Amino acid sequence: MNIIVVKNAEEIAKVAYEKIVKAFEGKQEFTLGLATGGSPLGIYDLFRQHKPNVSHVMTVNLDEYVGLAEDDQTSYHTYMAEQLFNHLNFKENHLPDGNAKDLDEACKEYEELLKKHPVDLQLLGLGENGHIGFNEPGTPFNTPTHIVELTESTRNANKIYFENEEDVPTHAVTMGIGSILRAKEVILIASGIKKAEAVKEMLHGKEDIGCPATALQKHSNVTIVVDEEAYSLCEKK
Repeated sequence: MNIIVVKNAEEIAKVAYEKIVKAFEGKQEFTLGLATGGSPLGIYDLFRQHKPNVSHVMTVNLDEYVGLAEDDQTSYHTYMAEQLFNHLNFKENHLPDGNAKDLDEACKEYEELLKKHPVDLQLLGLGENGHIGFNEPGTPFNTPTHIVELTESTRNANKIYFENEEDVPTHAVTMGIGSILRAKEVILIASGIKKAEAVKEMLHGKEDIGCPATALQKHSNVTIVVDEEAYSLCEKK
C-alpha cells in the first residue's frame, strides 16, 4: 500500500482528485468506480470547478440504498446527479438498482456489468467500523455485488442525510469485496479522528473479515490518502 498523509480533508481531496484525473487523461476509454457519502465531496467539488474532459469515462458506483426511488432526494442516484453527473459529460453512469422488483437479479446484472467493463480505478471511503462500500464486518472477501443489512453504526453515521432517523434505510445493494478487489487500482480516502481506529486496523491489523478494509492488503495497487487525525493511531515510520 502507498500511504499519503496530509494535513486535512481539503488536502485529501486535492491529492485524490489529481491522481484520478491523471489516471484517465490520455486514455481512449476508462471505467471509474465512484463512492458516495461525506468523504468524496471535496473531490467532486474539484471536478465541478475544473471540469476535466470525461467524455471517454464510464462511471460505476459502489452502492445504493434498497427501497428508494432513483429520484428520491436521499438516494445515491440523486446524490451523484447533484454532485457530479449534472455538471460533467461522462460517457455513461451506472449505479446499482436498489428499487428493483427482483433485487437478486439486479445484483447479478450489476456484477455482469462490472465484469464486462473492468474498473480501472475505484475510489473508496472508509466506514468507522472498517466497511468499504456497504460491506459490513463479517462479509467474505470473495463476495460479489449483493444485498446487505446495514449495521446500527452505519445507519447512525448516515442519519445526517435524512430528515428522520427512522427514514434511514436498513438495507443496501453494494459491490462486494470481491468486486472491489478486481479494480486495477484503488484509492481509499479517510479523514478525521473517528476513522483513526479503522485506518489503524486496515493498515496494521491482520487480514480478517471483522474489518472489511483489510482485504485491500491483498491488492497490488492501493493508495491510502488520509489526514493526520485519521492516521494518528498509526506508527509513523
